[in-house]
Amino acid sequence: MSTQENSKGYRWRFFRSGGFDQVLIENADDLRHLGELDQKLWSVLACPTSGLEFDTRTLQLLDSDGDGRIRAPEVIAAANWVCTVLKTPDVLFRGVDGLPIAAIADDHPEGAKLLATAKKVLAYMGRPEADSVGVADLADPSRLFAPDHYNGDGIVPAELTPDAELAKTIGLVIEHFGALEDRSGKAGIDQDKVNAFFTAAQSVVDWHDQAVASPDSVLPLGEGTAAAAAVFDAVRAKVEDYFTRCRLAAFDERAATALNPADTTYVDLAVQTLATDTEGVAALPLAQVGAGRALPLQDGLNPAWEARIAALRDDVIKPILGARTTLSHAEWQDIAARFDAYRAWLAATPATPLAAVPADTLRALLAGSVQAELTALIQQDLAAETAAAQVDALERLVRYNRDLVTLLRNFVTLSDFYNAGNKAIFQAGTLYLDQRSCELCLRVADMGRHAALAPLSGAYLVYCECRREGEAPITIVAAMTGGDADEMMVPGRNGVFYDRQGRDWNAAVVKVVEAPISVRQAFWSPYKRVGRMIGDQIQKFAASRDKAVEDKAAAGVAGAGAKVEAPAPAPAPAPQAFDIAKFAGIFAAIGLALGALGTALAAVVTGFLSLPGWQMPLVIAGILLLISGPSMLLAWLKLRQRNLGPLLDANGWAVNTRARINIPFGSALTGVASLPAGASRSMADPYAEKETPWGTWMFLLIVVVIAIVLWRQGVYDRFLG
Repeated sequence: MSTQENSKGYRWRFFRSGGFDQVLIENADDLRHLGELDQKLWSVLACPTSGLEFDTRTLQLLDSDGDGRIRAPEVIAAANWVCTVLKTPDVLFRGVDGLPIAAIADDHPEGAKLLATAKKVLAYMGRPEADSVGVADLADPSRLFAPDHYNGDGIVPAELTPDAELAKTIGLVIEHFGALEDRSGKAGIDQDKVNAFFTAAQSVVDWHDQAVASPDSVLPLGEGTAAAAAVFDAVRAKVEDYFTRCRLAAFDERAATALNPADTTYVDLAVQTLATDTEGVAALPLAQVGAGRALPLQDGLNPAWEARIAALRDDVIKPILGARTTLSHAEWQDIAARFDAYRAWLAATPATPLAAVPADTLRALLAGSVQAELTALIQQDLAAETAAAQVDALERLVRYNRDLVTLLRNFVTLSDFYNAGNKAIFQAGTLYLDQRSCELCLRVADMGRHAALAPLSGAYLVYCECRREGEAPITIVAAMTGGDADEMMVPGRNGVFYDRQGRDWNAAVVKVVEAPISVRQAFWSPYKRVGRMIGDQIQKFAASRDKAVEDKAAAGVAGAGAKVEAPAPAPAPAPQAFDIAKFAGIFAAIGLALGALGTALAAVVTGFLSLPGWQMPLVIAGILLLISGPSMLLAWLKLRQRNLGPLLDANGWAVNTRARINIPFGSALTGVASLPAGASRSMADPYAEKETPWGTWMFLLIVVVIAIVLWRQGVYDRFLG
């Protein structure tokens, strides 16, 4: 641990972890001087308020500008404030819920108010003798704020006023414009809703006044206009059809015959069972068409329309034009114009829930002093903000008592992350996959954005989609920092994720970002690559030979069929005599090749055996180093560069240092399966592969071949004298 004295004289203490120096924050003096610490020495300069394993409400209180991010000035302001209102800020380092009220600075004006508020809250909770106040004491505002008392939130429920008329109006506003929740938990309204209500009421009254100002044109039948309009609309199209036919007959006398039903129409109807609702009857004109004829209202009407024309006569024509038995085209147009004006007025109905409220009710509210009284009531509630603000301030202090130091150890320093006994606030839980447990798991809101930046961390990353019954799916990224990945991560593999609350989630791999995991994996990787290459080549060779055999068999079957169908072939030429010289040459070439290989192998073995005994292990180690060394060196260099910063930066953090994940720390973050200490194991496996002698015989054959080659080379002569 090192110390550093800043320009103002405070002596800071540092410790080294993760490859960089981190400041120790252990006591109240560290909190008081936090603003003096050079921000270049902070581990983090900003973090989001979501996606963390940290109390959301505390983060909201810290986020003074409400932008969804916590920055260094906001953290400093919180530390300064708690040091101001507490006599003994050291209580924050206990890390437990429950602020001792004796720790509040009663000699400070704000502290004295907080102390009085704390005592009042404890009294409301039925614990007046308690010596500490916790988050649970402030969790239910309805127990702290009675609905019939002002609480400073600017929302007034009906219970707040003894005036019945005012309470009724509050209920009317809630009914049509919705409610806001008062701190007491009751439904109430604020100034915006009052303004919206009375603005809408005025627009509705103005709309009704338009009809009052022009009753003959807009409401020709007064309150009965709506019902009369429905009757009018029921026959409007048919009456228009009738008058149009009569006008065409007046235009050309020849049209009258064609515009009236033809005889054949009646012939078709004659064979039917007729009623007034028969479709063919209703399709006929209202009355006999003739040039300039009026519409009869009693006699001579189409039976299917008699009832509707009678309703038009009694409910519309008679109240407007008086009693009559016929209706001229001009009179019809006059009535239609009146209802068109009504329709236009109706179309201008204000788009507000108050349109259905009686106009007289709204006029009475606008004419009275209800709006002014509601505004005054809201202003009185806002004037009581001091008491409510103290409750909010007390909640802030209680939450800071429990959570502030934890935040500092994940913000100013990353000591919780590098402490084996704790988990950082960005660690979402533990992923179990492929016989290992991954402790460095982070929630990811946008996998595409995260995957673009996170590979700069140099870590092997596995993105998983986690699902749990009754919960929204989440996406996590896990850093694999131990073991190997030979048969591991491909999209579609499944594991189990345990969140910080201990709940299990089904985890499915959706994306993998490959990187070195360990030096041990790098050591074996060249041999495994060669083994995979040989295996692939053998599989390709076997597949090609299998295909060749199938093709040859198919060709043979096809040839046999062709021979059966074809005529007898000409006599085949005599087979060629066996050429012993040709095959002797082939065998000689094979022998030469084996001899060359044996000679080369013998030279290697001879050279190796001629070495002193102490040099032989060095030669073997050198060969292994020559093969695996480059891969191991490259992996070691990359593993030393693993950095937590890009993983957090991709989630919206502003990491201010290179927080390394070196090889020992990476091994601690990922646990690999191993038998527990003291466990016993039986080696008897009833399903073990049966051993075959081929491997032993092959080894013995190679030994014999080497021995013969060495004898022929005269290696044994010096041993036999």
